[in-house]
Amino acid sequence: MIIIKKFQSLQTSIEGVLNALKNKNYSEGTIKNQKSVLNGLLKFMNSNDIDKFDKKVGMDFICFRTGTKMKGFYGTGDRKTNLYMKPVQNLLEFIEKGTVTFQMRSKIPEFQCPETFKEEYFLYQDEYEERHYAKATIISHNQILHKFLYYLDENNIGSSEEIKPSYLTGFLSNYEKAKPKYLATIISNLRSYLSFLSQNEFISQDITSFLPKVRIMRNAFIPHSWKTEDVKKLLKAVDRGDSKGKRDYAILLLIVHLGLRVSDIRALKLSNLNWNRKKITLTMQKTKQPLELPLLEDIGWSLIDYLKNGRPETKCNRLFVRHRAPFDAVGENESFYRELHRYMMKAELEVPIGVHCGMHSLRSTLAKNMLEAKTPLPVISEVLGHQNVNTTSIYLKIDINGLRKCALDPDEVFI
Repeated sequence: MIIIKKFQSLQTSIEGVLNALKNKNYSEGTIKNQKSVLNGLLKFMNSNDIDKFDKKVGMDFICFRTGTKMKGFYGTGDRKTNLYMKPVQNLLEFIEKGTVTFQMRSKIPEFQCPETFKEEYFLYQDEYEERHYAKATIISHNQILHKFLYYLDENNIGSSEEIKPSYLTGFLSNYEKAKPKYLATIISNLRSYLSFLSQNEFISQDITSFLPKVRIMRNAFIPHSWKTEDVKKLLKAVDRGDSKGKRDYAILLLIVHLGLRVSDIRALKLSNLNWNRKKITLTMQKTKQPLELPLLEDIGWSLIDYLKNGRPETKCNRLFVRHRAPFDAVGENESFYRELHRYMMKAELEVPIGVHCGMHSLRSTLAKNMLEAKTPLPVISEVLGHQNVNTTSIYLKIDINGLRKCALDPDEVFI
């Protein structure tokens, strides 16, 4: 490392970043590249008589080396910009927090709560925890809440007390072309936040009644399901000789044969596997209820293959981990959507027009297959981890053979 006495503290932080990378099993090439970039940063500061490193200095350095003018450390850049951005971002975080968290860079600016709404906003974040919301749910709800608070700030709202029905209408007008289901989600989140404001006396009038009602019937949609031959083609398209392919194959089997939700697959730990009893026991992320499922033979062998020959060496206790350093748990919002569609393309499967064909559709397929095998609804409900059999009844609509038996002869009806 370049030794410049006036930057001794900064050099210590750089050493901290590089050690963190090493501890997280980053490749020697990656560590070498980041060290080179950070040494270049020291030279840049020295030649420009800059004594203190901060976010602006970091962005100026990146612009100097790449020509990219940045407003912040978010969004996507070209390969060269990314090469310089990540080390600088790691250094900034280490100086601020004393560690490096290795999070994926956000595509949008980090949320800065308007000063006017800070007190209630942070109290509402505590409310999430008291309600035991999953992290993925909190992130999803906050995405809408952040946009709403920015909208209020842009319209010069000085306090929550000043929120009027007209502002709710103005905000919702931005989503006039949104699908009813998403609009209902936005309204539900706003209703929850406004009720919180009213209950905690941040506003004197409960204005939730001014929010429109979007009625979404639970059984108004037909779940998408796969043909059996397409599922076989999908599984065959996975490269089981590749370490990441071993992981993805095991994940697909857990959904195809057991119907596990992706949120539960993300959270699975090594301790959830009981090899002696051939059982998988877990607490479901969505309902917080316990669930026990059989460790089927093909699933068991795929997991053994992954654990022995595919899973990166890591201290992480999650069953499935990232396959790029750092080898930690996959992100809270990871849906494996890109992996699924890559295998669909490889298998030359057609994606239905207007259908969101994600991992959950494979769960629907299991329900359909169980119905066609005349499995009782309560048994299907137990396997899928539904708290109410009425939830499971949604899948009755994809049992085409069963529906055919319900068909009436018009002549008999009108005689």
